[in-house]
Amino acid sequence: MTVAYLGLGANLGDARQTLKDAVVCLAQQHTITVLAKSSLYRTAPIDAGGDDYFNCVVKVDTTLPVRHLLALCHKIEHQFGRERPFRNAPRTLDLDILLFGDQSIDEADLIVPHPRLIERAFALVPLVEIDAALIIPQHGRAEALLDGVSDQRIEKVKSPCHCPMLNAMTAGAPAADKGRCE
Repeated sequence: MTVAYLGLGANLGDARQTLKDAVVCLAQQHTITVLAKSSLYRTAPIDAGGDDYFNCVVKVDTTLPVRHLLALCHKIEHQFGRERPFRNAPRTLDLDILLFGDQSIDEADLIVPHPRLIERAFALVPLVEIDAALIIPQHGRAEALLDGVSDQRIEKVKSPCHCPMLNAMTAGAPAADKGRCE
């Protein structure tokens, strides 16, 4: 089993609902256990136009090798209607592998830690919410890197649900303690 962190983002359609559904889709995979989910954040597009993005980060435990996890992320993106007409195009769903255990991977189509993780508030802030003491390979403690993204607009989205189970989930409660908020 490997602990991985995935960044989720969307700015087309009902982006908030898409992210919730994508987390459920991940949790339904027999090879993945969702351990924690950050709050939902709203951010301006970076190096792109279009509507604001909604983003979150999930911490998962997986039996998948990193390449299979990447393929699964692409499959889920496709199921949610993801198209790639050009770089940084608006999207129905984006799933990125931010971290995969303590591995450092530098290949043509896969770089872990994600190459822009420490440059993007929409990835770093929710990651720190889940685990401020997390060490990002080649960069150090995640929380110590927040000053580098402090100039980027990011706002935590208040949940309309006041369900104690949802609050436990976003606080990083173990998966076995999580319930459903309908």
